[in-house]
Amino acid sequence: MHLGGLRTAFFNYLFARKNKGQFILRIEDTDRKRIKPGSIENLNAMLEWTGLIPDESPKKGGQFGPYIQSERLDKYQEKAEYLLKTGTAYRCFCSETRLDILRKEALRTREVRGYDNKCRHLDPDEIEQLLKEGKSYTVRFKIPEGPVSYNDVVFGSQTYDVSANEGDFIIIKSDGFPTYHLASVVDDHLMEISHVLRGTEWLISTPKHILLHQALGWQPPKFAHLPLLTNR
Repeated sequence: MHLGGLRTAFFNYLFARKNKGQFILRIEDTDRKRIKPGSIENLNAMLEWTGLIPDESPKKGGQFGPYIQSERLDKYQEKAEYLLKTGTAYRCFCSETRLDILRKEALRTREVRGYDNKCRHLDPDEIEQLLKEGKSYTVRFKIPEGPVSYNDVVFGSQTYDVSANEGDFIIIKSDGFPTYHLASVVDDHLMEISHVLRGTEWLISTPKHILLHQALGWQPPKFAHLPLLTNR
């Protein structure tokens, strides 16, 4: 855990204590390429050393477990299937080669948008044929048109139009694991999280999370984005 992460944990701990809430440790390990042996043990040791003892965690347990996301895959798959059935998500069969070309073109033209939503327009027969052929796919969320507005506890009123600036984003990867976007939204709801305190690097993702909450019929938690630590 770096210093910025420790500070964020400290703010979450203090907020939970002040409001008589629960300080929950959740291990978000859905990005399998970034997993390092011993990282969970090191995280627990750091929190214990600083006195930031979670009320619920993989080590301590609790009513909302399991607290390791790789042990909760069925919950994410269930919600992804719901979004597919309601038409707010779709299967994307685009190859990594094609996606890489789109990313490079976006960099060349200095555009934010990375994906062109090609597979959003596949008809059911095409999808069925691709599935029969065993084609690998991801699941993307179909971004609705229009701006998303919300009130950030720290930065105040925020408005961002995801549909005008970005392509439909992935919620289930080709390996069956969820992205941070879906996993965090599902867990925040199922674990009854009332407030999300995190760094400002996630400010741009918050409208996506609000849209996912809405598509699943849930009320989003309150968001508070903390300024990053700098050496100046």
